[in-house]
Amino acid sequence: MKRKIFVSLIVIALLVALPIAALADGVPSFDFSTPLFGLDAAPDGSLLVADGGSGIVELRNGVGNLVAELPGVADVASIGRGNMFALANGQLYRVSRGSIRQLADLVAFEATVNPDGGEIDSNPFDVAALNGGQALVADAAGNSLLVVDQRGNVDWVATFPDELVPTDNIQTLIGCPNAPPELAFVCGIDMMPAQAVATSVAVGPDGAYYVGELKGFPGPLGMSQIWRVEPGTRHAQCGSSPACSVVASGFTSIVDLAFGPDGTLYVVEFDEASFMAVELEFFFGIPGLTQGGTVNACDLSASTCSVVASGLPLPIAAAAHRDGTLYAAIGSLIPGAAQVIILP
Repeated sequence: MKRKIFVSLIVIALLVALPIAALADGVPSFDFSTPLFGLDAAPDGSLLVADGGSGIVELRNGVGNLVAELPGVADVASIGRGNMFALANGQLYRVSRGSIRQLADLVAFEATVNPDGGEIDSNPFDVAALNGGQALVADAAGNSLLVVDQRGNVDWVATFPDELVPTDNIQTLIGCPNAPPELAFVCGIDMMPAQAVATSVAVGPDGAYYVGELKGFPGPLGMSQIWRVEPGTRHAQCGSSPACSVVASGFTSIVDLAFGPDGTLYVVEFDEASFMAVELEFFFGIPGLTQGGTVNACDLSASTCSVVASGLPLPIAAAAHRDGTLYAAIGSLIPGAAQVIILP
């Protein structure tokens, strides 16, 4: 079954609060409506925030402003001063100051084309801008990477395969054999297929498309991967196509990717105990499961990654400005607690 990421977590967000780190110097305070999702560093020095409760927020020079009313927005990608792509409610929009224009219906594309051939389900979750007025979209529920041209035509770039994964993490989380009845079936299974759940896409310095996967139910540890897709690719089935390769692995529940100006790839992990720990702790009421999320810095040329920050409460996105300043959105699903911070 394809998973609609964070549907239950948004419900959780209405019920709980977590301690949040103080804002670092230089980040303007803003009363986000929440949930927060994507971040993007615009070329003009501003920071764009996808605030699902209200729309696109611009943080600039110590001031935060709502620049586009677009409730349900999941991500935003700058395409020049005052212009951007935005994902909201299954649609791709072209946003300019004072105007919001629907460009493509991605839910309709999934219903008609269904690139991965599985259950029809769509949750466009992350967008990246390409040259020529095109946009790349990671469809988390569709397990696919899409491309939209400037006229709104949609095609699929690649699909990402299921993988057989161990169930030991969820068995520990739910306390097998004394598990909640609706999850007790997992206690008798050692391995099961998990969907890739493409939550993030970023264009690398080499022009290739990099896609991060969350790895769906049962939420295994250390099984999330980063795929590299050759630029210009169409209709590749990753796992068998030579156009796709895994360039980094060993992550847990990736929710965002972002390249820095020096080519560093920043990788955001939602929680080190997996996204399932968050769901189980707050939705099923099983206490003490979450460990906090992590932002990593990866040098793909050297195949090395290091931790930038860990123990972050519900980190959802990162963005790096051209001056090297690294931002993260944390407490992302919690009204009154979501913040954008600067990481060291």
